[in-house]
Amino acid sequence: MPKLRAPLAIFLWSRAAIWIFALFAYLVFEARYAQPMHPPIGAPATPHGDGWGFDIWARWDGGWFVHVAQQGYTDPKTTTAFFPAYPMLMRALGWVVGGHDVVVGVLISLLACAAAFVLLYELAEELVGTDAARRTIVYLAVFPAALFLGAVYSESLYLLLGIAAFLAAIRGRWASAGIVTGLAILTRPSGVMLLPALAIFAWRAARRRRAFAGLALAVPIAAAWPAWLWATFGHPLEFLTAERNEWYRHLSPAGPFGGMWDGLVAGWNSIVQLLAGGDRFDPTIDPLQAAGINLECLAAAIFALVLGVVAWRRLGAPFGVFVLLSLALPLASPAPRHVYPLLSMPRFVLGVFPVFIALATMTPRSRSNTVLVAVFSILLGIDLGRWVMWQFVA
Repeated sequence: MPKLRAPLAIFLWSRAAIWIFALFAYLVFEARYAQPMHPPIGAPATPHGDGWGFDIWARWDGGWFVHVAQQGYTDPKTTTAFFPAYPMLMRALGWVVGGHDVVVGVLISLLACAAAFVLLYELAEELVGTDAARRTIVYLAVFPAALFLGAVYSESLYLLLGIAAFLAAIRGRWASAGIVTGLAILTRPSGVMLLPALAIFAWRAARRRRAFAGLALAVPIAAAWPAWLWATFGHPLEFLTAERNEWYRHLSPAGPFGGMWDGLVAGWNSIVQLLAGGDRFDPTIDPLQAAGINLECLAAAIFALVLGVVAWRRLGAPFGVFVLLSLALPLASPAPRHVYPLLSMPRFVLGVFPVFIALATMTPRSRSNTVLVAVFSILLGIDLGRWVMWQFVA
């Protein structure tokens, strides 16, 4: 019970603070003074019917998840970008509670978040001690993109499965590690990066063949998704078409270096935009908003890359490999060049949990810890305000 108390306490106060702040911002900005903004063109309508206290958490991609949960994969060129584990779990539990899919989506995210905090605290305590474990959970709880851990998004479920896979591998439970890894891949495409990371643990295991055999259970589980796409739409990688058509992501010829270069160029243009004005981006978008988003995404990428190296050195190769390969995937498939090449990078960082453990090893002093928590909290508050106002976040 003592091990549960600390992470659950952090979960409760952080989620309560986020929820209260978001509802207050809604009342002040959207409901009273501002003209309500609308979903982006082409996105499904914002779900309604469960009360604005819940509906507010189903914005942006949340609308897509609700659509898939309610209607299935109706359009292969859009909906298949959303991997099936989270919306199918919503669908199953939504049927039990009478179709309140938004409420179910929020509850799944919150429960998965609570479980992820508990498992991450346990893992971090084994690796870096009790004090650093507590800092790890606090940093994750107030990270600027942490609002997605309670939204109708798959971030919490993916985070939980990734941590559980590492814990299972460290404890030699290879069948469990393989099954959980397969489920993680069915949740987000970056879940495939668990395999090379956990393979390092398997290579070091006393019973190497048994370890790899257990880890291999991930393959048939993960293969269910492309097999279904092939049988239903005629192409096993239809989700890549959806990413290109709807979200304009493309594979860079230079791999992750291409995406990072595009991000640096966009970051430089953002600085010039802020200092010199003019219009350094697509004239159809707000240049100041574009500058802010690009600098935020570039900062998140650099933050995670640096801490990925720290994780490799202080926690071990499997942790560093998982972070760096997970980041390589979005970096290798940037969004439109010079507009938002590193789109959603802050949200992607949520799933690479070793960065928060690594960060906790670098802030043993109370002053540095206080400053970091304050900065994260301020940025989180800004993101919550943007979220309420239908501005793009992460």
